[in-house]
Amino acid sequence: MNASTTDTVKAGTTSTDTEETGTVSGPDFIALQVRDVEAAAQFYESRLGLTRAPATPPGAVVFTTSPIPFAVREPLPGVDLDSGDRPGNGVALWLKCDDAQALHDSLAEAGVEILRAPAPSPFGLTFAFADPDGYAVTLHDAG
Repeated sequence: MNASTTDTVKAGTTSTDTEETGTVSGPDFIALQVRDVEAAAQFYESRLGLTRAPATPPGAVVFTTSPIPFAVREPLPGVDLDSGDRPGNGVALWLKCDDAQALHDSLAEAGVEILRAPAPSPFGLTFAFADPDGYAVTLHDAG
């Protein structure tokens, strides 16, 4: 294989033809499957300050987050949000904010479950909380 050839792994095989397999450029859309779309949307609006996009598909609420759109949506068929300890277990969802300490204090005062207290990190001050469906969400204020 020469230096100008790029290896791409697909379904356990290696290919040198990226036109055949394609490539991924990174995350483009993030959605959480929730029990009650309106209640989840209200939480993200009122507690985190997100703004609804003017148009969203049925069964979902999309927010005008940047650079990647974020949404809450009805569960896909066969998804049971009550199976397991916490929805999304094993997935790290980080959202950037302008003041992690102030947001932490506001959420804690409102009775939102704080999973990890604010602490300095390479991404600024970070903390984690559980959203109404139990998803662990980490907020950070630098980066």
